[in-house]
Amino acid sequence: RYSLFYNHLKNIEESEGGLDKFTKSYKTFGVNQLEDGGIYCKEWAPGAEAVFLAGDFNGWDPFSHPYKKLEYGKWELFIPPEDGRSPVPHGSKLKVVIRAQNGALLYRISPWARYVVRDEDKVNYDWVHWNPPQSYIHKNPSPKRLKSLRIYESHVGIASPEGKVASYKNFTHNVLPRIKDLGYNCVQLMAIMEHAYYASFGYQVTSFFAASSRYGTPDDLKEMIDVAHSMGITVLLDVVHSHASKNSEDGLNQFDGTDSCFFHSGYRGNHQLWDSRLFDYANWEVLRFLLSNLRMWIEDYRFDGFRFDGVTSMLYHHHGIGTGFSGDYNEYFGLHVDEDALCYLMLANHMINTLHPECITIAEDVSGMPALCRPVAEGGGGFDYRLAMAIPDKWIQIIKELKDEDWNMGNIVHTLTNRRCEEKYIAYAESHDQALVGDKTLAFRLMDAEMYTNMSVLIPLTPIIDRGIQLHKMIRLITHALGGESYLNFMGNEFGHPEWLDFPRIGNNESYHYARRQFNLTEDDLLRYKFLNAFDRDMNKLEERFGWLASPQAYVSEKHESNKVIAFERAGLIFIFNFHPYQSYVDYRVVAFKYKILLDSDAGEYGGHQRLDHNTEYFSEEYPHNYRPNSIMV
Repeated sequence: RYSLFYNHLKNIEESEGGLDKFTKSYKTFGVNQLEDGGIYCKEWAPGAEAVFLAGDFNGWDPFSHPYKKLEYGKWELFIPPEDGRSPVPHGSKLKVVIRAQNGALLYRISPWARYVVRDEDKVNYDWVHWNPPQSYIHKNPSPKRLKSLRIYESHVGIASPEGKVASYKNFTHNVLPRIKDLGYNCVQLMAIMEHAYYASFGYQVTSFFAASSRYGTPDDLKEMIDVAHSMGITVLLDVVHSHASKNSEDGLNQFDGTDSCFFHSGYRGNHQLWDSRLFDYANWEVLRFLLSNLRMWIEDYRFDGFRFDGVTSMLYHHHGIGTGFSGDYNEYFGLHVDEDALCYLMLANHMINTLHPECITIAEDVSGMPALCRPVAEGGGGFDYRLAMAIPDKWIQIIKELKDEDWNMGNIVHTLTNRRCEEKYIAYAESHDQALVGDKTLAFRLMDAEMYTNMSVLIPLTPIIDRGIQLHKMIRLITHALGGESYLNFMGNEFGHPEWLDFPRIGNNESYHYARRQFNLTEDDLLRYKFLNAFDRDMNKLEERFGWLASPQAYVSEKHESNKVIAFERAGLIFIFNFHPYQSYVDYRVVAFKYKILLDSDAGEYGGHQRLDHNTEYFSEEYPHNYRPNSIMV
């Protein structure tokens, strides 16, 4: 793998003038404004017989501006300035016109288009030349690389209680202050890369270089990121390089009239479950396109890194379909591994680490590929973090299948600590996956229909709501403290957002009712959502103070099956969890030296029963317990 990576890197140095020049192609491909007012256009269309540029600027004459054919399937066009002004005005619509091998004329959006919009009366998107007289100028530097990542996974379009597509402006003014107040230091943005189908959650990308126009303009997004940086918040992009939408009118598919431009041809180029196209990572121009795409999002928009979606699908020819992973090394090394895709990921991480070492990369991989989060120089994948995807599945399985008295403490601890040595994991109790229609959030699994009727503080606390609120806090805290080296939460789930997430589509009569986040629930003093919100905030603030995510793995001193107690030490703190459904304990001995309560899920401000005295300090005695010389009674 390292040899393949090194050969690619060597070829880039020899034939393209180095990685820096190769990945700056986003400044030359597509339609670009020159300093003298002229326009330079460049495309890669190896299957085209001829290429033209048409649009508002030439009255949509498909043949007046032909491209010149270059080597290796590339085409270029220069349009001189008109009286020192651009011949293609800002805001004008454009299309690349391809004469296919069968003679057909194909009107396409450039794969490098920076801005595409859809009129309300149209189905397809239009390419709009984006070159405002004054682009947004960033005012604030990016935050320094974080030691402890507390990630708020977000979707701009649903970030409002109103039933509509919310905007970048709304996120800037209403959501970023909320994220800051909750103690999260990183926001991970989904569905930013343009996608024609809103209900795809942003995972069927049609224009890779365009920020989604349904939320606002590119400058609105730049302002949003700049304001986040002013608050000390790191901003990550959920990048989709594992596949692409099958759209051809407003997507990459069949750009030059063939099925092999950007993608594998035939069966290998189609994902049978996602109904999407699969990139040919061995192709030189595909590498240029994808690597330049990453660099553009960093340098133009100032994103601080990426969460790579669908990495498991990229790593294997079987795409993880119908395949289980037990950890046996034969599952990770062999002809079933797509070495070209893995090499692309190594190149991507090497480029980011070389040109922008402050940036962070995260892999969404469910397979557990060894060394994916080790440096490329060691033969690893080069990622900084990987998602601990087994943890949310474990919580769902426990809540769905087991009675409270049958919860297995050892199994919970094993799931939360079962990670590869010296590879960093992002722990989470639930993400957007669990919030989607057809699934349930933890809060909804725990409290279900009673969330509609019994969340008012004016109503006596029912057993179901009581149990749900307490377990919601405990599950989050133990996942945060024991499960990894970073923590992630999907927007709204911190306060137990009711119901599910469902985007407008034909199946729900294009309703926005479930495509929103009801942040207003936490602001109502008469509702119990405020308790969960306060606990999540104070949990994050405590981590900010003590930094357990950046500390070595916890020492688990107790996992007692009959008592249903888990106790562990991390970052100088003692974490003690009583998962017993009805048994409390007095004078319970645990390993510790000096003890004072810092965070208590049973406190009144978190909807608890206030059974503990927070003013008491406890001192240890020389009483050996669980292989430690000192212990205390709690």
